[in-house]
Amino acid sequence: MTISAQADLHGQILHALPQPVLVCARDGAIIFANYAAETFFQASASILTRHKLADFLAVGSPVLGLVEAVTERQAPMSEYRVLVDTARMAHERSADVYASPLPDRPDHVTLIFQERTMADKIDRQMGSRGAVRSVTGLAAMLAHEIKNPLSGIRGAAQLLEQGADGDDRVLARLIRDETDRIVGLVDRMEAFGDDRPADRKPVNIHVVLDRVNLLAANGVAKGVAFVHDYDPSLPPVMGDRDQLIQAFLNLIKNSAEAIDKTLNPEIRITTAFRPGMWIGEGGAQKVSLPLEIMIEDNGPGVPADILPYLFDPFISTKLTGSGLGLALVAKIIGDHGGVIDCESRPGRTAFRILLPVARSGETSDHEDRD
Repeated sequence: MTISAQADLHGQILHALPQPVLVCARDGAIIFANYAAETFFQASASILTRHKLADFLAVGSPVLGLVEAVTERQAPMSEYRVLVDTARMAHERSADVYASPLPDRPDHVTLIFQERTMADKIDRQMGSRGAVRSVTGLAAMLAHEIKNPLSGIRGAAQLLEQGADGDDRVLARLIRDETDRIVGLVDRMEAFGDDRPADRKPVNIHVVLDRVNLLAANGVAKGVAFVHDYDPSLPPVMGDRDQLIQAFLNLIKNSAEAIDKTLNPEIRITTAFRPGMWIGEGGAQKVSLPLEIMIEDNGPGVPADILPYLFDPFISTKLTGSGLGLALVAKIIGDHGGVIDCESRPGRTAFRILLPVARSGETSDHEDRD
């Protein structure tokens, strides 16, 4: 093989890699960028190679120091969970960066970016499922140990209210109302302990979303503008229609409450087929999750300190929230073999749900669109 053919082969190999790869000089000048790097930095290779690395990274980015350190030490080094944010990007990304010197060109460094976004989100999803399992046991205990005495307290408060006057009646009513509120909270927690097998069959996800849209537009999201961008060719998902309606209705309700004070509030619902997304847990066989449903709103966004724990029980951005709504959504999606994550910044919060398709050979319910 000639040197030219060998160089061409090496270039093809680099372009075939799914990870973004850059080759930089010591001063940060970009010498080479593969196809994945063009997508990652949202700039063509011709543009990238006319600039320096600092032009595509935030001021003080540790990647810049990494290039310098690798050049000096002539040894591979790494930086983990580096935030990459440029004016071209819609939002910042988190990536692990691996840097290595080129043996025959000691003044050049190869950088490989391994985006952490999906890996971190799936890790959070698995952590949320563990927390939900803990709540399941707590819910069973609460249902037995708390609801029975609460019933007695409520009955006594009702009797006191009937024979009381003035302030005493107000206080008795307060006891009754607060008792009802606690019972309602326990009832919501009991949903986590419902392990009865669901009646699952192939479901057209658009039928579910249309029903949710109809319910929300006439209830929790009245007055909110809805925008739809559906992929009409989506295959069905194997699921429980009622549970999926509950999960997506909770998400729409959450978005509607978030944009309550937003000028021109809008919720966008999109569906798409995304082949290539596979996950596995504990060495189990990997499962394909090609069905993507996105629910976006133009609200103020989720605080950054809460975002990693958004699907954990008892975590809420609302002062009066119980923190169980999104945890229940995560449980339902997880029970259907899917994952859910959230990306948020001021002006855009997006919940992304990935679900598996129904198994081949299953009979569809052939539901019509609402």
